[in-house]
Amino acid sequence: MAKKKEITETPKATSPTLAPKVIKKQISQTRRDIADWKRALLYASASEPKNYLLQDIYNDIATDALLTSQLNNRKEQTISATFEMVGENGIVDEKATQQMRSLSVLQDIFSMILDSEWYGYSLVELSTNEGMYRAELINRRNVVPDSGRFYADTSLNNYIEYRDVKEFGKYILEFNSNHIGLLNKTVPHILFKKFAQSCWSELCEIFGIPPRYIKTDTRDEQMLTRAESMMNEIGAAAFFIIDSTEVFEFAEGVNTNGDVYSNLINLCNNETSMLISGAIIGQDTKNGNESKEKISIELLNRLVDSDKRMVEVYMNSIVIPAFYRIGWISPTSAKFRFSSVEDTDKLWTIVKEILPHKNVDNDFIL
Repeated sequence: MAKKKEITETPKATSPTLAPKVIKKQISQTRRDIADWKRALLYASASEPKNYLLQDIYNDIATDALLTSQLNNRKEQTISATFEMVGENGIVDEKATQQMRSLSVLQDIFSMILDSEWYGYSLVELSTNEGMYRAELINRRNVVPDSGRFYADTSLNNYIEYRDVKEFGKYILEFNSNHIGLLNKTVPHILFKKFAQSCWSELCEIFGIPPRYIKTDTRDEQMLTRAESMMNEIGAAAFFIIDSTEVFEFAEGVNTNGDVYSNLINLCNNETSMLISGAIIGQDTKNGNESKEKISIELLNRLVDSDKRMVEVYMNSIVIPAFYRIGWISPTSAKFRFSSVEDTDKLWTIVKEILPHKNVDNDFIL
């Protein structure tokens, strides 16, 4: 029986084929609204769809601080989790596990797999340079998974059928959620939130300090010039002197402190948190309590477990077979899986309850 090939030599350098073809475009920085989102959805569902407008909106809303925090909080629990390679007999293959853990690109690949659910898809290109492994995300603006096309220039109709190139399945890997992306559900909330923040900042700018005005004889140039000088210097002057015919007053501010904007922002934040974490965790300080937080964290953990199962499927069906084909790892029948995490609190409760009736080994307790 032929021996399995061992990976001992430095892999040959390979260059990406699709990523360098991307022609960078200047993206508009104007404030987006619901009409832009509707137009982007129309482009993405046309007979010959293009996704660059929708991906531009996704990248725009991804700058929201709460959205970034929630996504990273959920992703990092999977990216930082310990994994192992398990043989058909259920025993951990230490050699294969160590070989996989030595690949520096795995964390990037995990992140791109998880992002495929939020952005709709991830097309990844593997390459090597001077013995270093690389995993590069091909710009989603240039990729249309519905038609399997890669557009180097999104403004032209020239494309490459990326699933037909010889590198597909080896150096080019596709993670496709088969839907438009979960970020699409957050778009209206983030856009409304940005609008509310903008309006609230204008309210603070205009009415944060009550406007001041002075009544004077505008036909007298000397008095008008004097009044303008006083109004400009009032912020630094402790006092000033006006003529008996002049009147200086502060205008009455608006009868609101921005509650309408605050309520809208809170609503948008809550909707975003519900989608990503399954609950509002650690944000509702007014109505929050310990039992509520525990239940919310349990809901988040279920979502994280779902993320891990998705990564395991992609790793075993797409990533690891590609690593075999390009020579990054040695062939093995072992399967990728995340290590199970024991509930230490539950185990300790069991130990305390059983101690009066049975001796428990100290090694187990430690």
